[in-house]
Amino acid sequence: MLSHFASIDSSPIISFQNYCNPERRFTMSQSKPWKIYIIQHSHTDVGYTERQEKIRQYHVNYIRQALQIVRDIESGARPDWKGYKWVCETYWPVESFLLKATTEEKEDFAQAVKKGYIGLSGTYLNFGEQLNQEMLSVMIRRISDYGQSIQFPVRSAMTADITGFGWGYSQVLADSGIENLITCIHTHHSMFPLWKKQIPFWWETPKGDRILTWSGEHYMFGNDLGLIPGIGGSYTIRDDHDVRNGVSFEVAESRFNRYLEQLVADGYTFPFVPVMVSGLPTDNGSPNAALMDFVNPWNEKHGDRIFIQPATLDDFFADVRAYAEEHPAEIETFLGDWPDWWTDGSATTPMHVQIFREAQRVYTKVKQLDPACEIVSKERLEAIEYELALFAEHTWGYHSSVTEPWNPFVQELGCRKEAYAANASSLAHTALYDILEERGDALLGPDRPMKFELYNPNDFVQTDYAELIMEGWHLAELKNGFEVMDEATGTEYEAQMVTGHRGVVITIPVTLQPKQQVHLTIKALTDHKPVTAYRTDYVGSDRMMDIIPPVAPKLHITPKFIESPFVRIEWEMGAGIKKWIDKASNQDLLRADRNHHAFSPVYNVTRAPNEFGMYDVRRKMGRNRRGPDAITSVGTLVNVDIVEKGALYGKVRLTYSVNGCSHYSLLVTVYSDHARVDVAVRMHKESVWDPENLYISLPFGSAPVSEQQELWVEKTGAALRPRIDQLPGSLADFYCVDEGTAYVSEGLGIAIAMPDTPLVQIGSLDYEDRLLSGHPGLANDPAHLYSWPMNNYWETNFKATLGGFYEFRYYVAWGEELNTPEAALEACTSMNAGILAWRTSK
Repeated sequence: MLSHFASIDSSPIISFQNYCNPERRFTMSQSKPWKIYIIQHSHTDVGYTERQEKIRQYHVNYIRQALQIVRDIESGARPDWKGYKWVCETYWPVESFLLKATTEEKEDFAQAVKKGYIGLSGTYLNFGEQLNQEMLSVMIRRISDYGQSIQFPVRSAMTADITGFGWGYSQVLADSGIENLITCIHTHHSMFPLWKKQIPFWWETPKGDRILTWSGEHYMFGNDLGLIPGIGGSYTIRDDHDVRNGVSFEVAESRFNRYLEQLVADGYTFPFVPVMVSGLPTDNGSPNAALMDFVNPWNEKHGDRIFIQPATLDDFFADVRAYAEEHPAEIETFLGDWPDWWTDGSATTPMHVQIFREAQRVYTKVKQLDPACEIVSKERLEAIEYELALFAEHTWGYHSSVTEPWNPFVQELGCRKEAYAANASSLAHTALYDILEERGDALLGPDRPMKFELYNPNDFVQTDYAELIMEGWHLAELKNGFEVMDEATGTEYEAQMVTGHRGVVITIPVTLQPKQQVHLTIKALTDHKPVTAYRTDYVGSDRMMDIIPPVAPKLHITPKFIESPFVRIEWEMGAGIKKWIDKASNQDLLRADRNHHAFSPVYNVTRAPNEFGMYDVRRKMGRNRRGPDAITSVGTLVNVDIVEKGALYGKVRLTYSVNGCSHYSLLVTVYSDHARVDVAVRMHKESVWDPENLYISLPFGSAPVSEQQELWVEKTGAALRPRIDQLPGSLADFYCVDEGTAYVSEGLGIAIAMPDTPLVQIGSLDYEDRLLSGHPGLANDPAHLYSWPMNNYWETNFKATLGGFYEFRYYVAWGEELNTPEAALEACTSMNAGILAWRTSK
């Protein structure tokens, strides 16, 4: 559901030339000493360094360690630790601690927070972009609710490692009372926005609120500076010092001075700078009060020039806000999307992403049907939320998943990650079934009537196709004919029946108003007489139909095309789908300048030199997702089968040959009553250890330079135009969408719903230097649209194999009524949600 459509000027937010001008420098007066805010935290990486439950145990214990440090400070046992502070990077460890803590520990923790020893962050976990706005909101609300419960509102948030957020993320923060955000982007296969780091800006939300945001250094930058004696090295700082035995005080002096001098040379204007540090040189590291063994000697020696201050997030942002009030012109405002480079990790487990996305939609239905939690308790909802959140957390596996994929530990942690999606699905569907049973769902039993209830729980009109599913034994009474009737109005629905593994499936077209329910009865016809022959039977005795009748049928299907009153889709052997003609306007909806035809697979693989090169061949890809010597294969159409033809819809199966897959086919469904086509992409993906990607061409719309149609997507509930409504210097190649994409123009809109595959690619599929948002080189970039369902390119924690059977669904609808982003994106949401239908005895 769309929460907000911002009114956005079509021009870029800021010019590339102005923002990247090397002469754009500031002078800085050092009348006061530098203040270095040191924020010690533990980077929460669930499943990267240990089993997920072990990492949870670690983090609970870290809070106990931090509390013991506080006790030692307050008791006077360790006066040398005075000034030490610890920040809980995410709320997941706090929540886990509170579940296990004694009453005394809970009170000690609350007091430590209130006194400023321990800082909270308005981040539940470091997420990818898979959570929708509703789910993200409820997880952030857990944090704000806790803050309110101890009379200490959470105003600041931090993230580490992850590289961006959907634009709607900013609105969720603002709506939760969070005013400040600091990021510690890891530039491995990614990059910070705004063309520079250690920079504050106001991030304007879709509704016009502003989040004071600081884009900072890597989250262990402080370790390499030397803040923890004897710990640190050269991961983020590569220089002439020998730090194999850790960073000495003398090396720290050199590195601090060089760093601050370079900041000034780069135009840095602020008298303070934040630096993150981990207690140990690892993700999921513990608190470490040895920080003060560095801070105290440093301040004694250099404090008149460079003063180091351990801090919480609120401490740091209080100084930033005070500075902003005195120097308002020095902090600029940007609005729009901040695409996450790392959200493509979800495509390493495409089956479980599909399960996750459906579970998230079922969760929404549960809340719509039972808003007061009368049937499904709040605790049950929270259990669903927890599983969804853990699946959406950014870590996609153990750190050696690619180099030793056979390792039982790797596989064990991978199964746990995937189980979060499965658990969420099970819990959500159980909750839905409990609600439907309360609403009269007729469970299996003798003499169960052929009655159904349809319901639209949404706040928008649903025009879609309802599937009425019954057991196979009903075929005997329905095979001679049936009718589907609205019990209240007597309206008869057009219907089409098929049989399959799920039994008998009757499909009907239906339009439901918001919150409307309809009761249906399926009635077998007893007076139906079989027909011996038709006078206008154009099927020859060879059982072939290959003439054009004088009166066009509603559905015409041949081995070369499929046609309805709304569309004609044509294909050629080898090439695939080459035409998609909208019959209302007689225009081809496919781009003339496309590189690949509609729904054709595009597969690439970058071969490693041998099994020991699987790591390095991936590392060298940088911001690309393929190597310079990647081998690309485009699918060729090799076979066509007419699967089904009825009064309501017809189906054809197009089978392709493409490298990387032993089977790839499209099941194309065209409807006779509506401008809509469903495409199910089915494949048997081979297991390949080398880094690979599979794309599906969606060549609708037009090139951006033509300005004929605009591409819109929805991310975390915010509608936006890729490459236009986003931060300068941010990712411009691919995006993680909520429900689909849309091309809109004054007279036509095309909605492409994507229930299973959230990633879309518009950047070049070639290996090349990548263009970021705002770069003038993007002006003439064609931005061809692809779905990107799977990859395994990362060298550490991606699942190494994509092998298996998959079906990815796409629903394409178009028409004049979809010519606004609101209407088109709402259509995506509606098609993905489907019509809620259940058997009833009422």
